[in-house]
Amino acid sequence: MPTKPSSPRKRLRPHLRRIALVLALISAGCAAAGKYYDPDKPNRTPSGFRNNYPQEPRASLLKWQWERITQGLPKAPTNNYRFPMATPEIAWLQANKTTPSVTWISHATALLQIDGMNVITDPIFSDRASPFSFVGPRRKVPLNIALTQLPHIDVVVISHNHYDHLDQASVEQLNKQAGGPPLFLVPLGVKDWMADIGITNVREMDWWDKTAVGKLDIHFVPAQHWSARGLMDRSETLWGGWVIKTGEGAPHPFSVFFAGDTGYSKDFQDIGRSFGSFDLALIPIGAYAPRWFMKGQHVDPAEAVQIHQDVHAKRSIGIHWGTFELADEPLDEPPKLLAEAVKKAGLPEDEFTVLKHGETLKLD
Repeated sequence: MPTKPSSPRKRLRPHLRRIALVLALISAGCAAAGKYYDPDKPNRTPSGFRNNYPQEPRASLLKWQWERITQGLPKAPTNNYRFPMATPEIAWLQANKTTPSVTWISHATALLQIDGMNVITDPIFSDRASPFSFVGPRRKVPLNIALTQLPHIDVVVISHNHYDHLDQASVEQLNKQAGGPPLFLVPLGVKDWMADIGITNVREMDWWDKTAVGKLDIHFVPAQHWSARGLMDRSETLWGGWVIKTGEGAPHPFSVFFAGDTGYSKDFQDIGRSFGSFDLALIPIGAYAPRWFMKGQHVDPAEAVQIHQDVHAKRSIGIHWGTFELADEPLDEPPKLLAEAVKKAGLPEDEFTVLKHGETLKLD
């Protein structure tokens, strides 16, 4: 029996919620403009941080939202959001102290285990990537690893302050974990926000800064993106990626590049020249459509493959897909286009691939 068409009011409802979120975010701004202005550093201007390399002017948000409404985007994935899920190896993760591993939890959240230390990237365990519980991008694929099931986290790295990468509830819960809080490594400008919510074990870093944490050396590196938690604080805090390496003289050297959230730029060639190569890279592959709007801030799968090659990664995992509908492509499209881009580049198919939600890749 054919289904009854939904009413125009019902079809508009999710778009009206998105518009309400944009309007509500006007009151969510924070830092003071120009705080980090430095005439000797090209990426610091009186109006905030900027990217290293030129990019096209910002495209129209209203035009994009109108296209979404009139074209009924994004379309549901062919699997109707029933993504294959891994059975998380919780006991193994809790006990592991020797085997390098990566576990994709969802979106840009990954658990890295390196030389006996546990590092988590951009943790978001909330149902929505939003400051509100009633509006904003909602998780389309359920979590199959709870934050409380993680091993004790030693380090949290934050790429930037957007809600799908810096989730207040998640960092607050991590700060209260049994055995003491992790060290939070954040971009310039985010430390004040952390202090406002009671998180004080924080180190704030600029591009190309390096810090030692236990057995690891961790570097903050550039990306092409932007920051804001409202409409009044754009680019007032920094954004970037992270390089995580075993310290000098480690018996089993291992290195990871976490790209964070980014458009494509020559920054990745710079990173490749600076570090030589990586054993593993975590590179975003989703939230890229339409290209006229997203190109400056989110890479597509073909550009992700170019990053993989620029940084000389031995193996890469695609992240930033399959969780929140942040753009117009179907949520299951990024891995398909990634496989095509890997083949076109002449790479082995397992050199750059994806994991299932909750899946662990052991890299011994």
